[in-house]
Amino acid sequence: MNVYDATRITDNVYWVGAVDWSVRDFHGYLTSNGTTYNAYLVMADKVTLVDTVKRPYGKEMLSRISSVIDPGKIDYIISNHAEMDHSGYLLDTIEAVKPEKVFASSLGVKALREHFHGIKDVIEVKDGEAIDLGNRHITFYETKMLHWPDSMFSFLQEDGILFSQDAFGMHLASSERFDDELRDYLLEHEAAKYYANILLPFSNFVNKLFAKVEAAGLEPAIIAPDHGPIWRKRVEWILELYKAWAAREPKNKAVIVYDTMWGSTDLMARAICDGLKEQGTRVKVMKLRSDHRSDVATELLEAGALIVGSPTINGNIFPTVADVLAYIRGLKPVGMVGAAFGSYGWSGEATKQVEELLEGMNVELVTERLQSKYVPDGGVLSECRKLGQAVAARLSGLPMP
Repeated sequence: MNVYDATRITDNVYWVGAVDWSVRDFHGYLTSNGTTYNAYLVMADKVTLVDTVKRPYGKEMLSRISSVIDPGKIDYIISNHAEMDHSGYLLDTIEAVKPEKVFASSLGVKALREHFHGIKDVIEVKDGEAIDLGNRHITFYETKMLHWPDSMFSFLQEDGILFSQDAFGMHLASSERFDDELRDYLLEHEAAKYYANILLPFSNFVNKLFAKVEAAGLEPAIIAPDHGPIWRKRVEWILELYKAWAAREPKNKAVIVYDTMWGSTDLMARAICDGLKEQGTRVKVMKLRSDHRSDVATELLEAGALIVGSPTINGNIFPTVADVLAYIRGLKPVGMVGAAFGSYGWSGEATKQVEELLEGMNVELVTERLQSKYVPDGGVLSECRKLGQAVAARLSGLPMP
């Protein structure tokens, strides 16, 4: 008796992955709802396994496969992406199954050899190449930098299933396997968070992907990513969301990101928020002692302004503020305006440093930095309100998110 069962996707394809209910950190990304490591079993004449799972979950994957077929009957394995949450159990699977062939992209072959020193006999497949599974065919499409250089898609032609590795995925553990079994709000939020934190820096490659898909005439009936639910009802919906996010068009929304020591920078943030709201701008205020960096990135996905506040500590930016700015810089946001503000007691270096970091991220500064020595009085708070109004004026006319 198997502990874990596979989930049927079509008459010939099964989900045989694993659910990680407890993971809460993924490369600095807060995975509040856990994640899944999806693997897929194609029951063709040549039985094929598409991707594996993170190594601690390998026995769960094999148990699910065993609920359908003896794992030793797997003929082919496809590695769409060499990152260890998908290839971690690959070597063990090869040793257990002894498949005829293992396929990966050219850069995937290289990455796997560097991950698993001594791995051999992985066959390189080229962009647009297809393999014959007997009664079925799989075509491979290179998707470099979505989100690793080795990434590729595999398209099961007869079933219309696009195995999309990390693209169109999300970090979401659930007992449900399909999009139509989950709420729209949850799907959109987790998909947006995933895009903002994983794929945003590669938005130009996402645009190229859509051009490639259209040129190839691909119209998948099902999208099966390596994390999160399988898309079978909302395929067009998730494709349209990706097109919108990849366009990176700013909206009439400002995100105020700050931390505070004794409440002075907090008072300033609230006054800036009032100035923005007065002018009709949508505002999200995020105090870094309670809001995670990955949630900040999510809120910035459609924002037109980033306003950052920091007190000065030891002549420097407050640590949580430095952390989030370093994280956001790596995500390469575009098209935003912004400003710096903060309080200090002795010297006040932080706001200048924040300004420099914002400029380094190509955020256009709307006003000069605004500072308060110790507790802001009515005059300073009035200037904060004006700062919010000035930023709102720059966003005026942009669509609302």
